[in-house]
Amino acid sequence: MTAIETFTGDARPYSGGDPYADYRTADFPFTHLADLADRRLGAGVIAANDEFFAQRENLLLPGRPVFDPERFGHKGKIMDGWETRRRRGASAGHPWPAGDDHDWAMIRLGTPGVVRGIVVDTAHFRGNHPQAVSVEGTAVDGSPSPGDLLGDDVKWTTLVPRTPVGGHAANGFAVTAEQRVTHLRLNQHPDGGIARLRVYGEVVPDLAWLTALGTFDVVALENGGRVLDASDLFYSPAANTIRPGRSQKMDDGWETRRRRDHGHDWITYRLVAQSRIRALEIDTAYLKGNAAGWASVSVQDCGEGGEGGDGAWREILPRTRLQPDTNHRFVLPAPAVGTHARVDIHPDGGISRLRLFGTLTDRGRGELEARRQELGG
Repeated sequence: MTAIETFTGDARPYSGGDPYADYRTADFPFTHLADLADRRLGAGVIAANDEFFAQRENLLLPGRPVFDPERFGHKGKIMDGWETRRRRGASAGHPWPAGDDHDWAMIRLGTPGVVRGIVVDTAHFRGNHPQAVSVEGTAVDGSPSPGDLLGDDVKWTTLVPRTPVGGHAANGFAVTAEQRVTHLRLNQHPDGGIARLRVYGEVVPDLAWLTALGTFDVVALENGGRVLDASDLFYSPAANTIRPGRSQKMDDGWETRRRRDHGHDWITYRLVAQSRIRALEIDTAYLKGNAAGWASVSVQDCGEGGEGGDGAWREILPRTRLQPDTNHRFVLPAPAVGTHARVDIHPDGGISRLRLFGTLTDRGRGELEARRQELGG
Protein backbone atom coordinates (compact mmCIF):
# COMPACT_ATOMS: atom_id res chain seq x y z
CA MET A 1 0.00 0.00 0.00
CA THR A 2 1.13 3.56 -0.75
CA ALA A 3 2.77 5.23 2.24
CA ILE A 4 0.50 7.77 3.91
CA GLU A 5 1.93 11.14 4.88
CA THR A 6 1.56 11.83 8.59
CA PHE A 7 1.58 15.00 10.66
CA THR A 8 2.43 15.65 14.31
CA GLY A 9 2.72 18.60 16.63
CA ASP A 10 1.12 22.01 16.84
CA ALA A 11 0.52 24.23 13.84
CA ARG A 12 1.52 27.87 13.88
CA PRO A 13 -0.89 30.25 15.63
CA TYR A 14 -3.37 31.92 13.29
CA SER A 15 -1.99 35.30 12.23
CA GLY A 16 -4.60 36.49 9.76
CA GLY A 17 -5.50 35.93 6.14
CA ASP A 18 -6.62 32.61 4.68
CA PRO A 19 -6.84 30.17 7.62
CA TYR A 20 -6.18 27.27 5.24
CA ALA A 21 -2.94 28.75 3.88
CA ASP A 22 -0.85 26.61 6.25
CA TYR A 23 -3.25 23.65 6.51
CA ARG A 24 -1.44 20.33 6.29
CA THR A 25 -2.99 17.69 4.08
CA ALA A 26 -2.17 14.91 1.64
CA ASP A 27 -3.72 12.70 -1.02
CA PHE A 28 -5.05 9.57 0.65
CA PRO A 29 -5.53 6.46 -1.53
CA PHE A 30 -8.90 5.49 -0.03
CA THR A 31 -10.89 8.73 -0.44
CA HIS A 32 -12.50 7.57 -3.70
CA LEU A 33 -14.57 5.15 -1.62
CA ALA A 34 -17.90 5.98 0.02
CA ASP A 35 -17.85 7.94 3.28
CA LEU A 36 -19.69 5.52 5.56
CA ALA A 37 -20.03 8.29 8.15
CA ASP A 38 -21.93 10.58 5.77
CA ARG A 39 -25.05 11.99 7.44
CA ARG A 40 -26.87 11.71 4.10
CA LEU A 41 -26.57 7.92 4.55
CA GLY A 42 -27.97 8.15 8.08
CA ALA A 43 -24.75 8.39 10.12
CA GLY A 44 -24.77 10.16 13.46
CA VAL A 45 -22.66 10.91 16.53
CA ILE A 46 -24.78 9.22 19.18
CA ALA A 47 -22.75 9.92 22.33
CA ALA A 48 -19.62 11.55 23.73
CA ASN A 49 -18.19 11.68 27.22
CA ASP A 50 -17.53 15.43 26.96
CA GLU A 51 -18.41 18.24 24.53
CA PHE A 52 -17.85 21.28 26.73
CA PHE A 53 -16.46 23.66 24.10
CA ALA A 54 -17.91 22.33 20.83
CA GLN A 55 -20.60 19.80 20.14
CA ARG A 56 -19.96 16.29 18.89
CA GLU A 57 -22.38 16.56 15.95
CA ASN A 58 -19.94 18.87 14.15
CA LEU A 59 -17.71 15.85 13.44
CA LEU A 60 -19.93 14.66 10.58
CA LEU A 61 -20.96 17.97 9.04
CA PRO A 62 -20.48 18.07 5.26
CA GLY A 63 -17.90 20.40 3.81
CA ARG A 64 -14.67 21.61 5.30
CA PRO A 65 -14.64 23.30 8.72
CA VAL A 66 -14.90 27.09 8.90
CA PHE A 67 -12.99 29.44 11.19
CA ASP A 68 -14.10 32.83 12.48
CA PRO A 69 -11.32 34.35 14.60
CA GLU A 70 -13.71 36.85 16.22
CA ARG A 71 -16.39 34.40 17.27
CA PHE A 72 -16.50 33.71 21.01
CA GLY A 73 -19.25 32.50 23.35
CA HIS A 74 -19.69 32.38 27.11
CA LYS A 75 -17.54 29.23 27.29
CA GLY A 76 -14.75 30.56 25.09
CA LYS A 77 -13.73 30.30 21.42
CA ILE A 78 -16.48 28.79 19.26
CA MET A 79 -14.96 26.10 17.06
CA ASP A 80 -16.42 24.16 14.13
CA GLY A 81 -15.70 20.71 15.49
CA TRP A 82 -15.88 18.57 18.63
CA GLU A 83 -13.85 19.98 21.52
CA THR A 84 -13.58 18.80 25.12
CA ARG A 85 -12.38 20.63 28.23
CA ARG A 86 -8.77 20.32 29.41
CA ARG A 87 -8.16 17.25 31.53
CA ARG A 88 -6.45 17.53 34.88
CA GLY A 89 -4.63 15.11 37.15
CA ALA A 90 -5.79 13.71 40.46
CA SER A 91 -3.86 16.04 42.77
CA ALA A 92 -1.65 19.08 43.10
CA GLY A 93 1.28 16.71 43.30
CA HIS A 94 0.36 15.21 39.92
CA PRO A 95 -1.68 17.80 37.98
CA TRP A 96 -1.24 16.09 34.62
CA PRO A 97 -3.71 13.59 33.08
CA ALA A 98 -2.95 9.91 33.59
CA GLY A 99 -1.46 8.03 30.68
CA ASP A 100 -4.72 6.26 29.80
CA ASP A 101 -7.02 9.30 30.24
CA HIS A 102 -8.92 10.09 27.07
CA ASP A 103 -12.17 11.45 25.65
CA TRP A 104 -14.40 9.57 23.24
CA ALA A 105 -17.24 9.99 20.77
CA MET A 106 -19.40 7.15 19.46
CA ILE A 107 -20.46 7.15 15.81
CA ARG A 108 -23.20 5.15 14.11
CA LEU A 109 -22.21 4.60 10.50
CA GLY A 110 -24.80 5.44 7.87
CA THR A 111 -24.58 1.93 6.53
CA PRO A 112 -22.60 -1.14 7.64
CA GLY A 113 -19.37 -1.63 5.79
CA VAL A 114 -15.72 -2.59 5.68
CA VAL A 115 -13.59 0.41 6.65
CA ARG A 116 -10.58 1.00 4.39
CA GLY A 117 -9.41 4.39 5.60
CA ILE A 118 -10.15 7.09 8.16
CA VAL A 119 -9.37 10.81 8.16
CA VAL A 120 -9.29 12.61 11.52
CA ASP A 121 -9.27 16.27 10.54
CA THR A 122 -8.00 18.81 13.09
CA ALA A 123 -8.51 21.88 10.88
CA HIS A 124 -8.21 25.12 12.92
CA PHE A 125 -7.28 23.20 16.07
CA ARG A 126 -3.71 24.43 16.10
CA GLY A 127 -2.55 24.03 19.71
CA ASN A 128 -5.72 22.50 21.16
CA HIS A 129 -5.83 19.27 19.15
CA PRO A 130 -5.34 15.86 20.80
CA GLN A 131 -1.83 14.53 21.20
CA ALA A 132 -2.95 11.20 19.71
CA VAL A 133 -6.08 9.44 18.49
CA SER A 134 -7.30 5.87 18.21
CA VAL A 135 -10.38 4.35 16.59
CA GLU A 136 -12.28 1.16 17.44
CA GLY A 137 -15.08 -0.57 15.57
CA THR A 138 -17.83 -3.06 16.29
CA ALA A 139 -20.81 -4.65 14.53
CA VAL A 140 -24.11 -4.56 16.37
CA ASP A 141 -27.24 -4.81 14.25
CA GLY A 142 -30.48 -2.97 14.86
CA SER A 143 -30.55 0.35 16.70
CA PRO A 144 -28.50 -0.13 19.87
CA SER A 145 -28.36 2.66 22.45
CA PRO A 146 -25.03 4.09 23.64
CA GLY A 147 -25.53 2.10 26.86
CA ASP A 148 -25.94 -1.11 24.86
CA LEU A 149 -22.73 -0.43 22.96
CA LEU A 150 -20.80 0.24 26.15
CA GLY A 151 -21.89 -3.11 27.62
CA ASP A 152 -19.35 -5.75 28.54
CA ASP A 153 -20.74 -8.13 25.91
CA VAL A 154 -19.84 -5.87 22.97
CA LYS A 155 -16.48 -6.62 21.40
CA TRP A 156 -14.55 -3.64 20.02
CA THR A 157 -11.74 -4.13 17.51
CA THR A 158 -8.89 -1.63 17.11
CA LEU A 159 -9.00 -0.13 13.61
CA VAL A 160 -6.45 2.63 14.26
CA PRO A 161 -4.04 2.13 17.18
CA ARG A 162 -3.12 5.06 19.39
CA THR A 163 -1.17 7.30 17.02
CA PRO A 164 0.21 10.86 17.37
CA VAL A 165 -1.55 13.45 15.19
CA GLY A 166 -0.89 16.99 14.10
CA GLY A 167 -2.88 20.14 14.67
CA HIS A 168 -4.57 21.94 11.74
CA ALA A 169 -4.06 18.86 9.58
CA ALA A 170 -5.87 16.05 7.79
CA ASN A 171 -4.57 12.97 9.60
CA GLY A 172 -5.16 9.90 7.44
CA PHE A 173 -4.99 6.24 8.45
CA ALA A 174 -5.27 3.11 6.31
CA VAL A 175 -7.34 0.35 7.93
CA THR A 176 -6.58 -3.31 7.28
CA ALA A 177 -9.18 -5.04 9.49
CA GLU A 178 -11.31 -7.16 7.15
CA GLN A 179 -14.55 -7.07 9.09
CA ARG A 180 -18.03 -5.59 8.96
CA VAL A 181 -18.51 -2.50 11.13
CA THR A 182 -21.68 -0.66 12.20
CA HIS A 183 -20.33 1.67 14.92
CA LEU A 184 -17.06 3.42 15.72
CA ARG A 185 -15.53 4.81 18.88
CA LEU A 186 -13.22 7.76 18.21
CA ASN A 187 -10.79 8.35 21.08
CA GLN A 188 -8.66 11.44 21.59
CA HIS A 189 -5.76 11.22 24.01
CA PRO A 190 -5.92 12.90 26.44
CA ASP A 191 -8.33 15.67 25.32
CA GLY A 192 -8.70 18.47 22.76
CA GLY A 193 -10.54 19.12 19.54
CA ILE A 194 -11.24 17.36 16.25
CA ALA A 195 -13.01 19.17 13.42
CA ARG A 196 -14.22 16.39 11.14
CA LEU A 197 -14.25 12.60 10.86
CA ARG A 198 -14.44 10.80 7.51
CA VAL A 199 -14.72 7.01 7.31
CA TYR A 200 -14.06 5.58 3.85
CA GLY A 201 -14.98 2.03 2.92
CA GLU A 202 -17.19 -0.45 1.14
CA VAL A 203 -20.86 -0.85 1.94
CA VAL A 204 -21.91 -4.31 3.15
CA PRO A 205 -25.69 -4.40 2.61
CA ASP A 206 -28.19 -6.22 4.79
CA LEU A 207 -29.25 -9.15 2.64
CA ALA A 208 -32.31 -9.92 4.77
CA TRP A 209 -33.53 -6.35 4.31
CA LEU A 210 -32.95 -6.33 0.56
CA THR A 211 -34.67 -9.71 0.21
CA ALA A 212 -37.67 -8.46 2.17
CA LEU A 213 -37.92 -5.39 -0.04
CA GLY A 214 -37.88 -7.50 -3.17
CA THR A 215 -37.53 -4.68 -5.69
CA PHE A 216 -35.05 -1.93 -4.73
CA ASP A 217 -32.48 0.42 -6.24
CA VAL A 218 -29.65 -1.94 -7.14
CA VAL A 219 -27.11 0.84 -7.82
CA ALA A 220 -27.84 2.98 -4.73
CA LEU A 221 -24.87 3.75 -2.52
CA GLU A 222 -26.69 2.72 0.66
CA ASN A 223 -27.51 -0.68 -0.90
CA GLY A 224 -23.93 -1.41 -1.94
CA GLY A 225 -23.66 0.13 -5.40
CA ARG A 226 -20.62 2.22 -6.25
CA VAL A 227 -19.10 4.36 -8.97
CA LEU A 228 -16.12 2.80 -10.73
CA ASP A 229 -15.07 5.55 -13.13
CA ALA A 230 -16.26 8.66 -14.91
CA SER A 231 -15.12 10.67 -17.90
CA ASP A 232 -15.19 14.02 -16.11
CA LEU A 233 -15.18 15.11 -12.45
CA PHE A 234 -14.58 18.80 -13.00
CA TYR A 235 -17.47 20.26 -11.01
CA SER A 236 -18.78 17.49 -8.75
CA PRO A 237 -18.30 13.82 -7.82
CA ALA A 238 -19.96 11.15 -9.93
CA ALA A 239 -20.90 9.33 -6.70
CA ASN A 240 -23.50 12.06 -6.08
CA THR A 241 -25.69 10.33 -8.66
CA ILE A 242 -26.31 7.33 -6.35
CA ARG A 243 -26.72 9.13 -3.03
CA PRO A 244 -29.99 8.95 -1.10
CA GLY A 245 -32.88 11.28 -1.86
CA ARG A 246 -33.34 13.84 -4.58
CA SER A 247 -30.69 16.46 -5.20
CA GLN A 248 -31.30 19.65 -3.20
CA LYS A 249 -29.03 21.99 -5.15
CA MET A 250 -26.98 22.07 -8.31
CA ASP A 251 -23.71 20.79 -6.86
CA ASP A 252 -25.51 17.82 -5.27
CA GLY A 253 -25.52 16.11 -8.67
CA TRP A 254 -22.89 15.37 -11.32
CA GLU A 255 -21.91 18.10 -13.76
CA THR A 256 -19.14 18.06 -16.36
CA ARG A 257 -17.23 20.91 -17.97
CA ARG A 258 -18.41 22.25 -21.34
CA ARG A 259 -17.17 20.11 -24.22
CA ARG A 260 -15.69 21.76 -27.27
CA ASP A 261 -15.39 18.54 -29.28
CA HIS A 262 -17.79 15.90 -30.59
CA GLY A 263 -17.34 13.49 -27.69
CA HIS A 264 -19.62 12.71 -24.73
CA ASP A 265 -19.40 12.00 -21.01
CA TRP A 266 -20.15 8.86 -18.99
CA ILE A 267 -20.13 7.10 -15.60
CA THR A 268 -19.67 3.37 -14.92
CA TYR A 269 -21.08 1.64 -11.84
CA ARG A 270 -20.83 -1.66 -9.97
CA LEU A 271 -24.25 -2.90 -8.85
CA VAL A 272 -24.76 -4.33 -5.37
CA ALA A 273 -24.57 -7.81 -6.97
CA GLN A 274 -25.94 -9.48 -10.09
CA SER A 275 -29.46 -8.10 -10.47
CA ARG A 276 -32.47 -8.16 -12.74
CA ILE A 277 -33.36 -4.56 -13.64
CA ARG A 278 -36.96 -3.70 -14.56
CA ALA A 279 -37.18 0.12 -14.42
CA LEU A 280 -34.96 3.16 -14.10
CA GLU A 281 -34.96 6.87 -13.32
CA ILE A 282 -32.70 9.66 -14.55
CA ASP A 283 -33.15 12.85 -12.58
CA THR A 284 -31.86 16.28 -13.61
CA ALA A 285 -33.11 18.13 -10.50
CA TYR A 286 -31.58 21.64 -10.16
CA LEU A 287 -29.72 21.26 -13.43
CA LYS A 288 -31.60 23.87 -15.44
CA GLY A 289 -29.30 25.39 -18.04
CA ASN A 290 -26.68 22.68 -17.79
CA ALA A 291 -28.60 19.37 -17.84
CA ALA A 292 -27.43 16.69 -20.26
CA GLY A 293 -29.20 16.91 -23.61
CA TRP A 294 -29.61 13.16 -24.08
CA ALA A 295 -28.77 10.04 -22.09
CA SER A 296 -28.54 6.30 -22.64
CA VAL A 297 -28.08 3.45 -20.14
CA SER A 298 -26.33 0.11 -20.67
CA VAL A 299 -25.64 -2.94 -18.49
CA GLN A 300 -22.87 -5.49 -18.45
CA ASP A 301 -22.97 -8.96 -16.89
CA CYS A 302 -19.59 -10.08 -15.56
CA GLY A 303 -18.61 -13.11 -13.55
CA GLU A 304 -18.01 -13.20 -9.81
CA GLY A 305 -15.65 -10.45 -8.68
CA GLY A 306 -16.11 -8.61 -11.97
CA GLU A 307 -14.21 -11.24 -13.94
CA GLY A 308 -15.45 -13.49 -16.72
CA GLY A 309 -18.91 -13.35 -18.22
CA ASP A 310 -19.49 -12.07 -21.73
CA GLY A 311 -18.35 -8.55 -20.78
CA ALA A 312 -20.45 -6.95 -23.51
CA TRP A 313 -22.37 -3.73 -22.87
CA ARG A 314 -26.07 -4.04 -23.76
CA GLU A 315 -28.13 -0.91 -24.15
CA ILE A 316 -31.32 -0.99 -22.06
CA LEU A 317 -32.31 2.65 -22.64
CA PRO A 318 -31.48 4.11 -26.06
CA ARG A 319 -30.28 7.67 -26.39
CA THR A 320 -33.22 9.67 -25.03
CA ARG A 321 -33.92 13.40 -24.80
CA LEU A 322 -33.75 14.79 -21.26
CA GLN A 323 -35.52 17.83 -19.88
CA PRO A 324 -33.95 20.23 -17.36
CA ASP A 325 -34.87 19.95 -13.67
CA THR A 326 -37.00 16.84 -14.31
CA ASN A 327 -37.20 13.27 -13.03
CA HIS A 328 -37.50 10.90 -16.00
CA ARG A 329 -38.97 7.40 -15.45
CA PHE A 330 -38.67 4.43 -17.79
CA VAL A 331 -40.13 0.92 -17.56
CA LEU A 332 -38.02 -1.57 -19.49
CA PRO A 333 -39.81 -3.76 -22.05
CA ALA A 334 -38.00 -6.81 -20.60
CA PRO A 335 -35.84 -7.31 -17.48
CA ALA A 336 -32.09 -6.84 -17.97
CA VAL A 337 -29.59 -8.91 -15.99
CA GLY A 338 -26.25 -7.37 -15.11
CA THR A 339 -23.53 -6.70 -12.58
CA HIS A 340 -22.43 -3.31 -13.93
CA ALA A 341 -24.15 -0.29 -15.45
CA ARG A 342 -23.13 2.69 -17.52
CA VAL A 343 -24.86 5.99 -18.18
CA ASP A 344 -23.76 8.02 -21.21
CA ILE A 345 -24.75 11.68 -21.52
CA HIS A 346 -24.61 13.65 -24.75
CA PRO A 347 -22.81 15.86 -25.33
CA ASP A 348 -22.03 17.09 -21.79
CA GLY A 349 -23.76 18.69 -18.80
CA GLY A 350 -25.05 16.63 -15.94
CA ILE A 351 -27.59 14.47 -14.17
CA SER A 352 -28.39 14.55 -10.47
CA ARG A 353 -29.46 10.94 -9.81
CA LEU A 354 -29.58 7.53 -11.49
CA ARG A 355 -31.90 4.85 -10.07
CA LEU A 356 -31.98 1.26 -11.30
CA PHE A 357 -34.89 -0.69 -9.82
CA GLY A 358 -34.68 -4.47 -9.77
CA THR A 359 -34.19 -7.64 -7.76
CA LEU A 360 -31.23 -9.83 -6.91
CA THR A 361 -30.69 -12.93 -8.98
CA ASP A 362 -30.02 -16.24 -7.21
CA ARG A 363 -26.34 -15.78 -7.99
CA GLY A 364 -26.35 -12.22 -6.67
CA ARG A 365 -28.05 -13.29 -3.45
CA GLY A 366 -25.51 -16.08 -3.00
CA GLU A 367 -22.56 -13.72 -3.50
CA LEU A 368 -23.87 -11.31 -0.85
CA GLU A 369 -24.45 -14.12 1.62
CA ALA A 370 -20.94 -15.49 1.04
CA ARG A 371 -19.42 -12.05 1.55
CA ARG A 372 -21.29 -11.57 4.81
CA GLN A 373 -19.98 -14.90 6.07
CA GLU A 374 -16.41 -13.92 5.13
CA LEU A 375 -16.78 -10.82 7.29
CA GLY A 376 -17.91 -12.72 10.34
CA GLY A 377 -21.62 -13.31 9.69
